[in-house]
Amino acid sequence: MLSQPVARTVHRHLDVDGVRVFYRESVPDRADAPVLLLLHGFPSGSHQFRGLIDALGSQYRLIAPDHAGFGHTRVPDGFTYSFDALADITEGFIQALGVDRFVMYVFDFGAPIGFRVASRHPEWVTGLVVQNGNAYEEGLSDAARDLIRLTPETPGARDAIQSLLTLEGTRGQYDTGVADPDLIAPDGWTLDQHFLDLPGRKEAQQALLFAYHTNVERYGDWQAWLRRHTPPTLITWGRNDPFFTDPGARAYLRDLPDAELHVLDTGHFALETHLGEIAALIADFLDRTWK
Repeated sequence: MLSQPVARTVHRHLDVDGVRVFYRESVPDRADAPVLLLLHGFPSGSHQFRGLIDALGSQYRLIAPDHAGFGHTRVPDGFTYSFDALADITEGFIQALGVDRFVMYVFDFGAPIGFRVASRHPEWVTGLVVQNGNAYEEGLSDAARDLIRLTPETPGARDAIQSLLTLEGTRGQYDTGVADPDLIAPDGWTLDQHFLDLPGRKEAQQALLFAYHTNVERYGDWQAWLRRHTPPTLITWGRNDPFFTDPGARAYLRDLPDAELHVLDTGHFALETHLGEIAALIADFLDRTWK
């Protein structure tokens, strides 16, 4: 059951290996509440989970960090951006917070970061909520494949990536595939763009996009991890995502035949249009699977 009161949320920083990680954390009504770790995607930050935290945070402990290179998290000069590095910081953040058991919500970039952490510490992960978090090649659209093929040496590659980091490109990630764009508040994509326009942020995103192929190369390992550990899994997927197509959602059932799948008529940022439906599914999932 969803609670009616809006959750009480704290906003803090935690130092991890020189990175000052910003995070949001709900304060539930009971100390033994199930824990849900929220890992955001590109080009967003923990603010994308504000509505979900308000909806669920009174009953569950929701923790949403900003990855290095995103949101309010601050990195030292010379930080080298890679998905391994972001996973290192996330792993250290979890350890510094003292959390050793949680359901993990993975979205977009949060999936390769989260699966790296889960592979290192399977004992931490009691379940998965997957929302447009790809781990299968059939989930990659042609546009995604074209982007992943880019290297720093590819003619026009940097210009192609920079076009994604403009206000028009950021808004397009929210609007594409949504039947009624008026349902999407402008706050998400304008705040994303504010952070993208900070010094060094576009360079950070460019480095990560050039490194995205390292995730595809590890899909097989993560699929084997899923088969080996069979975590209870809830999949909610926007079928009109221009990057991660719904065959990628269905592919999880190959390795997790008992996973619960909900394909929604929306785009990449499914929480923007289907918050109530997804929040209800997550609450039911946590109540059934947390032991």
